[in-house]
Amino acid sequence: MSGTILIKNIRAVDAANDFISDVFISDGIIERIGNDLCCKADTVIDGTGLVLMPSLFDMHVHFRDPGYIHKEDILTGCSAALAGGVTGVLAMPNTNPPCDDPETIRYIIGKAEGTGVDVYPVGCITGEMKGNGLCDYAALKEAGCICISDDGRPVENAEMMRRALELSKENGLLVASHCEDLSIINGGIMNKGEVSKKLGVKGMDRASEDYITAREIILASSVDAKIHICHVSTEDSVEIIRFAKSRGIRVTCETAPHYFMFTDKLLEKRDADYRMNPPLRTDKDVRAVIDGIKDGTIDCIITDHAPHTAEEKSDFEKAPNGVVGLETSFAASLTALYHTGEVSLNRIAELMCINPRKILGLEIPAVEEGKTADLVIADIGRKWTVDPDRLHSKSHNTVFKGMTLTGKPLVTISKGIIRYDER
Repeated sequence: MSGTILIKNIRAVDAANDFISDVFISDGIIERIGNDLCCKADTVIDGTGLVLMPSLFDMHVHFRDPGYIHKEDILTGCSAALAGGVTGVLAMPNTNPPCDDPETIRYIIGKAEGTGVDVYPVGCITGEMKGNGLCDYAALKEAGCICISDDGRPVENAEMMRRALELSKENGLLVASHCEDLSIINGGIMNKGEVSKKLGVKGMDRASEDYITAREIILASSVDAKIHICHVSTEDSVEIIRFAKSRGIRVTCETAPHYFMFTDKLLEKRDADYRMNPPLRTDKDVRAVIDGIKDGTIDCIITDHAPHTAEEKSDFEKAPNGVVGLETSFAASLTALYHTGEVSLNRIAELMCINPRKILGLEIPAVEEGKTADLVIADIGRKWTVDPDRLHSKSHNTVFKGMTLTGKPLVTISKGIIRYDER
């Protein structure tokens, strides 16, 4: 729905502000903010009791397109994003073919046009994500790439990763690292600990994540490049990143709601919908992640949205890792962090709306006159139960199935156009 929009009596929140006002949107821009605005508008929304924030940006999703569109495609992924209040995503490159050439970059950007979601394809660090030499970063950037990663697997050769960081600096690209040592993992499917021992399945030792986190930081520091650490899940990785930041190393990082809400005890159900990589850890890891969010060590909350079919997820031990999350991330974060008093609503805005864009060098959103109208209207007190069958994604492998969350996006506005409306 396009045209002018007047939002009345709404609580507007961004990283720095928290106030109640009217907001008038015209030509894709926040034109006026004030009390008792009398603007003629095509759409008038009563915002009483609701919250207006900059729309979310999820800098870690897997849209499976091209190659695995039975799990998800760009259009259904964008639909899920809008239902979650998300108008921008960073799409990881483990597609088929992998996103290691300009043609694939252009295909993804082209298919996302008109959806209301800005989809930024991540280019591969190495050819086919298999360590087959470094990709042509200049060509990837010219095609529209702003970040490179072999996410889904690590870059195993340290010198290749060091050189990639060096070249990323020259080309103005962010490097995002999937921190996992495959020789340590060695076929593990869940966190190595008491629960994996009880279930009699091979565990994934936390040293795998911690070792590569430290390696990437050391390599980035050696060439003074930026490094972004993906999906942080362990206490020690949080501490390593905290120390690196204190030394002025240019490291940023992310985590996902399941890492600050759940532990590996959920795996006692032998349900593969609770398996992801990195895996659910322990109570002390959950606490460390929350503390990292609170003190600024962790920069942003992402989903690692990773769709898989019900058939693929039916075998606990053989199923692929990954869970969907675009439609639940805001609600889960409010439930676990805001409604528990751990962080403010302004901090939620920083973690989910502001910092991801800042890290990627994109326009910084705010509820201010003259800013692009990329916004979400939410009822932060609404309780709802997650029904996997009602998700907009093609796949329903959610760790939140059957769980009651508090807070829900109701309206998603992208560049002044209402793209999702649940009212």
